[in-house]
Amino acid sequence: MKLASFAIIAGLAATAANAGGYAAPVVEAPVTPIVEAPVEASADWTGFYAGVQYGKGNGEFSYAGESADEDMDGYGVHAGYMRDFGQFVLGGELDYNRISLDESDEDGDLYRLRGRAGYDLGKFLPYATLGVAQLELGDLSETGMTYGIGADYMINDKFTVGAEYTRNDFKDVDGVDNADLDTDLFQVRASYRF
Repeated sequence: MKLASFAIIAGLAATAANAGGYAAPVVEAPVTPIVEAPVEASADWTGFYAGVQYGKGNGEFSYAGESADEDMDGYGVHAGYMRDFGQFVLGGELDYNRISLDESDEDGDLYRLRGRAGYDLGKFLPYATLGVAQLELGDLSETGMTYGIGADYMINDKFTVGAEYTRNDFKDVDGVDNADLDTDLFQVRASYRF
């Protein structure tokens, strides 16, 4: 009987020990630091700039249903100021182009005063231009409208490169009604920022 009593007590003790179940020791997970990706500083387009441009284009003279056109080179200098307002960049520019006609020995001068409005994409700035143009070619001196689109890329804080397409429209050339002269220029540009 004693043996049966010990067996019952041992069985109850073993059951009581297992009733709580096995609990594994708690091990804390290692702490991993959060590393943020480096953020490239946004470009600031505010400031004065000056540079050079070169490109090719075409001039078309039309009158009374007839037209004639000629290819040309255009090269010169530009200077301006821009102000970065966050997403938008506004500014103004004065430029000079020497116009060299391919089929003629006569060269001309093209002066333009233009406003610029761009969208800030960091180091990339697409923009539109609108302004007034003055063309002097031989005895011809005409004032007209100029407009176009372009894009600049900021290489570093001091230098930008870009490309630009512009159209220059001169109406009633030399005082003759419906005598129009239109020029197109596609130019590459390089600028130094002050």
